[in-house]
Amino acid sequence: MADTKLPETIDVTVTFLEMARPPAQYAPLPYNRQIALLRVRDIPVHYYRYLIDRVGRKWHWVNALRLSDEEMEEGLRKPERDIRVLYVDGAPAGFFDLKTDLPEEVELAYFGLMEHATGQGLGRWFLGSAVAAAWSYEPQKVSVQTCTLDHPAALPLYQKIGFSPIGQKREVVHPMSFAERSAVVMR
Repeated sequence: MADTKLPETIDVTVTFLEMARPPAQYAPLPYNRQIALLRVRDIPVHYYRYLIDRVGRKWHWVNALRLSDEEMEEGLRKPERDIRVLYVDGAPAGFFDLKTDLPEEVELAYFGLMEHATGQGLGRWFLGSAVAAAWSYEPQKVSVQTCTLDHPAALPLYQKIGFSPIGQKREVVHPMSFAERSAVVMR
């Protein structure tokens, strides 16, 4: 897989969103599927890299992948992390990562489905599960950010479930080549 047309930088608009109270209702669990959502304790660095890569490859999630194993390990071992992996029909299908280190706020730092799990009616339920997990820490607010590189349905879905935009900023993303991404993920 060659990516010779990969730009050196990509300009993006990041939208910051907050939710001040839990949603009145959550989407129901999809039926006729074997679904498991498991909280991961002591996640191996290589598995976290795999999740970030498989969920975020299309959306240029590269910041976490560029961390050294030691830096990533340090972050993953913090007791304020709540990482949950979605399995559909026995296979990994997505994950979310909550940062709970501030008593008044829980950040939904990463959330997404793997490409094979999109378009199956899982997104709204899965996001609701992430939001419910965030509110279980009893914060004053839950925050998330999305950008113009994310799935086009991300921002409308966040808003539909109850997040409100509070600001935007411009950033530059330095995409990873397939070779660079492969080297990092296969460490």
